[in-house]
Amino acid sequence: MVILSVLFLGLLLAGVLELWAHQRKVASIPIRVHVNGTRGKSSVTRLIAAAIRAGGKRVFAKTTGTLPRMIFPDGTEYPVYRPSKANIIEQLRIFAVAAENKAEVMVIECMALQPTLQVLCELKLVRATHGVITNARADHLDVMGPDEVNVAEALLGTTPVGAKLFTCERDYVELFEAACADRGSQLELVTLAEAQQVTDEEMLQFAYVEHKDNVALALRVAASLGIPRAVALAGMHAVTPDIGALHEYALNYFGRRMVLINGFAANDPESTEIIWDIALERHKDVDRRVMIINCRSDRPDRTKQMGECVPLWAPADYYVVIGSGVYPFMRAALDAGISPSRLVYAERLSGVEIFEKLLGISSSNTMFMGICNIKGPGLELVSYFENRSTSTVIR
Repeated sequence: MVILSVLFLGLLLAGVLELWAHQRKVASIPIRVHVNGTRGKSSVTRLIAAAIRAGGKRVFAKTTGTLPRMIFPDGTEYPVYRPSKANIIEQLRIFAVAAENKAEVMVIECMALQPTLQVLCELKLVRATHGVITNARADHLDVMGPDEVNVAEALLGTTPVGAKLFTCERDYVELFEAACADRGSQLELVTLAEAQQVTDEEMLQFAYVEHKDNVALALRVAASLGIPRAVALAGMHAVTPDIGALHEYALNYFGRRMVLINGFAANDPESTEIIWDIALERHKDVDRRVMIINCRSDRPDRTKQMGECVPLWAPADYYVVIGSGVYPFMRAALDAGISPSRLVYAERLSGVEIFEKLLGISSSNTMFMGICNIKGPGLELVSYFENRSTSTVIR
């Protein structure tokens, strides 16, 4: 019993010392931007880092995104090594590297989903000078739900103490104000009017499809650090997008025009429907429209939610269901009225095998759009199109 008590005290002391050492490293970095939210976290992390870098600061950034990346002050990216599953403890390693390399700024994406871990990430690991919450939408309801308002409450766990919280979320302003009051922080709300001040011409200078809310949010953070708008925008326009950013890949396959829009990273219904409508508007000339739904067996709630919502949107000619654990989508979609003849079953097929399926339902001019999840066959399919495409930029 005495030995166990000594071991426990030893482990407790080691943990306290490790946390103390980490927080010293955190404190050595004067500006710390913690980015959270349902949609756009990785994009906004990259945009803010690029804007501040253009302003002359020594910036390190880390995205969780489609593939975890650490971005150095010269813009060079390195993959974040994970010996097993994602774990918030990796943030300690990221801060250690940044502190060792004399970082002036750290822009880091929150990687926690559990509400208690989101609080821990902010209060113990990041201790932001600038908190960012992009938006709050109905996603990961199994962890943060059951409703969208609960998602907002969970995300507000990363509200900084005695600092500023920047957001484009406009539906839960009272919740955001209460969280800021509780932690003595100032709410910086980016209004719709402010987002619309980012012009279409400025948006066209991005080499991928970006959203005005994301740009306006990054501009507001940059402005709080004294970076002129033109300087910040120039930095953003040169940003390297996350692999999950909205790109399209067009290829000519023996006379057939096939366009894949990578919307796989959009995995909440609201964002996904918006992107689907944009895709239909941009490609009015196609004679066939195909939605590709990438399911994950560890995300059954999301899969079922998509199955319930997809039938309510502008229709596709076919729905190709890929990935794993596809039954909840198939069942919900059929119950909501989608004809079985329009559902194409492609569970657990590789990217190449899925492409063969797509050929079978394609016409002379077909638009495909992937949704729901990027990992696994979604990423394989994107890579397959990207390696063979004649065009990779939406304009």
